[in-house]
Amino acid sequence: MKRADPSHDITIYERYPEGSTYGWGVTYWDGLYKDLHAIDPETARAIGDSSVRWDNWVAYVQDHPPTPVDYWDAGFGVGRSRMLGLLADRARSLGVRIEYEREITGEEELAGADLIVAGDGVNSALRGRHADHFGTEVAVGRNAYIWLGTTKVFDSFTFAFVNTAYGWIWCYGYVYSKERSTCVIECSPETWAGLGFDRANEADSLALLEKLFAEILDGHPLIGQENAGESARWLNFRTLTNERWYRGNLVLIGDAAHTTHYSIGAGTALALGDAAFLAHALGAQPRLEPALEFYERGRQTAIRGVQKAARNSARWYESLPRYVKLPPEQMLVLLGQRHSALLPHVPPRLYYRFDQAIGQVTSFWSKITRRGDAWPT
Repeated sequence: MKRADPSHDITIYERYPEGSTYGWGVTYWDGLYKDLHAIDPETARAIGDSSVRWDNWVAYVQDHPPTPVDYWDAGFGVGRSRMLGLLADRARSLGVRIEYEREITGEEELAGADLIVAGDGVNSALRGRHADHFGTEVAVGRNAYIWLGTTKVFDSFTFAFVNTAYGWIWCYGYVYSKERSTCVIECSPETWAGLGFDRANEADSLALLEKLFAEILDGHPLIGQENAGESARWLNFRTLTNERWYRGNLVLIGDAAHTTHYSIGAGTALALGDAAFLAHALGAQPRLEPALEFYERGRQTAIRGVQKAARNSARWYESLPRYVKLPPEQMLVLLGQRHSALLPHVPPRLYYRFDQAIGQVTSFWSKITRRGDAWPT
């Protein structure tokens, strides 16, 4: 908004101290980088220069040899703290004010503002005051997960599935800097309680997890949160939706408006997409309410498919025993198909055979068209 019209008077209020954040690395894909480059090339270049890229995927499934996955897209990782710092620097360079260690809990604190943009997360205090108006609904996921860092620098996006006496526990790790990677660890509530995580403190939990995932960690430690003064803790993912995204001059973006399961890595892209579309709507429509209505309608439509894919992805992991008994190469194909709404209703082996048959037919006709041959009548 400031780039579009420098006369806008914009202040950002951030509850945490400068340089602190909850979380480790952010994943994103080519689509986000291209979209951001179209909106603000300078920010896109800065984030791209601070990112690391992975081209390979590999999975460890219990005692099987590591299984490479060579048919998934490349991705990028960037430190969350680094990314926030770049965004803050860019905002300040354009004349946006930033006040750290200032949490806004009510609109009356910003009396006189033309617009209040609530990007204060899934626990949004501003949204929570008007939950009935927004039509807020929260669905709590079944599995437990914990978000950790490690000094192990993964050279591939890495999955690891470990069977224990109490059921399966799994991890996905990805690099986000030259020194650190993120590890997200997940398991069913039965496995979580059976392994004693319901009683263990942080140090004991990390020690047990390091033992369970020793093969991929190569002796490197797992690390709890080191910023914002918060300890790493087990959570259940909450999928949040809202029927309405604005009330008067208060509008929601990012996790305050919607959440998508972390297993599809879309949260950052959706939040930045919200911000870009909101700025576009405000610039295209001189009156506030029609602009916010246009934003609400447009973004709800845009993210509907992503939300559905995220729900299916979460359900796949919650149903892991259904798939993990397959040979690893078959299981990983279905892992790549976890967004499918059909997959939960078809026997996994049958779905795998069907998927492979479709892939062969698609490849066959693709080769024909690349040669310039005509399609058969």
